[in-house]
Amino acid sequence: MFDDFDDPALDRSVWLPHYLPAWSSLAGTRATYLIHDSHLELSIPPDQGLWCGDDHRPPLRVSGMQTGNFSGPVGSAVGQQPYRDGLRVREEQEEFRGCLIDHGTVGMRASLYLSPRSMASLWLVGFEDEPERSGELCVMEVFGRDVRDDSADVGMGFHRFRDPALAEDFERLPLLIDVTEPHAYEASWDGEEATFRVDGRVVRMLDDPPRYPLQLMLAVFDFPEWPDPRDPQHAFVPTLSVDRVWAH
Repeated sequence: MFDDFDDPALDRSVWLPHYLPAWSSLAGTRATYLIHDSHLELSIPPDQGLWCGDDHRPPLRVSGMQTGNFSGPVGSAVGQQPYRDGLRVREEQEEFRGCLIDHGTVGMRASLYLSPRSMASLWLVGFEDEPERSGELCVMEVFGRDVRDDSADVGMGFHRFRDPALAEDFERLPLLIDVTEPHAYEASWDGEEATFRVDGRVVRMLDDPPRYPLQLMLAVFDFPEWPDPRDPQHAFVPTLSVDRVWAH
């Protein structure tokens, strides 16, 4: 899969413009996005509502897209990336397999516009048709509070979740990059090893990555309760601007 967003319409054979809708609904998880000048821009305008606002703590707003979607029936516990124990499906999801990859290379070239209350990420997670196939391979994650004038802490690694075979191994690395400029974030993995790169340079290597199909997740987040003295009116619009995504 290679998407450079030259087409003004989102490729719905690959992308679902919602974030984990089983725990809410398709209507309640719709991303705010536009495609122009061969860029996908995910953003969170001030009037965007909370995600799972009656249940998720801390309060969270998100514009996200994913290349897979799956759940059990309403009332079941079968769904992707549950955020707490005892969570139940609110809206059953039609199975969607836009792009799943069990080894290879996934990356994006993107610019991040973040405040101390926001973050952006590209990660992969198991499709979770079986609960233990739930591990995460995070290609990149940046919080606005970790962004400096000429550097930023970029998170990458594994989260095990319900996968007993995957070791939890996640680290935030200080890198000399301006995240508002376009940079390429990429991870390659096989059955033995995962390699993480920024602008083609290897910055981290880990053993024993997930060994089952993973779907891409791409999102920008806002945490309304987090302090930002520079923006008391919450007028800033967190934005993830992507000029291409690849998976092969």
